[in-house]
Amino acid sequence: MTDQAEQASAARPAAPEIPGKPTSASRTTLSHIMTHSDTNLLGTVHGGVIMKLVDDAAGAVAGRHSGGPAVTASMDEMAFLEPVRVGDLVHVKAQVNWTGRSSMEVGVRVLAERWNESTPATQVGSAYLVFAAVDADGKPRTVPPVLPETEKDKRRYQEAQIRRTHRLARRRAIMELRERRVAEGFDD
Repeated sequence: MTDQAEQASAARPAAPEIPGKPTSASRTTLSHIMTHSDTNLLGTVHGGVIMKLVDDAAGAVAGRHSGGPAVTASMDEMAFLEPVRVGDLVHVKAQVNWTGRSSMEVGVRVLAERWNESTPATQVGSAYLVFAAVDADGKPRTVPPVLPETEKDKRRYQEAQIRRTHRLARRRAIMELRERRVAEGFDD
C-alpha cells in the first residue's frame, strides 16, 4: 500500500462493528391451514402457495435479523418432498443460516399435519433463500453477523457457505460464457 493510500485509509472513519445475533433471535414459524382456494388442478395445494408461505416466513426472519427491510434476492432451491392436501396445517420454520455484509441465507423447512389428527407433522418441503437488507432508498445496508448456537446451526452455516460459493461460481461461469458468445459474434 502506498503512503497516500495508507493516509486516505486512516482518514476514513472505520465502519462501526455491528454486534452479532444468535440464530435463535430471529427464528420463526408461520402456520397456515390449507383450503380449497389453495389447490391446483390435481386437487393438492399449489406449489406457488407453499412458495409464498416460504418467502413470507423467510422475509420475516431476514427482517428480524437485519433490524429492518430485507428483500428476496434469490431462491437457491425449493424441494417439494410430499404433496400438501386441503385440510393440512402447514408450518413453515425459518432461520438465518449465514450472513455476509448485506446478505443473509435463510433456511426454511415446511411441515404438514392433518388439522384434525394428533399425528406428528411430516416434512413436505425445504428451501434456501438469499435476502438483501436495504435502507429506505433501496440501497444495501450492513447486517449483523449470525452467531450459530448449536452444532446443527454450525453445520447449516458451513453448508450455506458452500451454497454461496456455488452460486458465485455459477454466476461467474454464465457471465464468462455470455462474454465469449458476444466476442464470437453471437449476441443472443
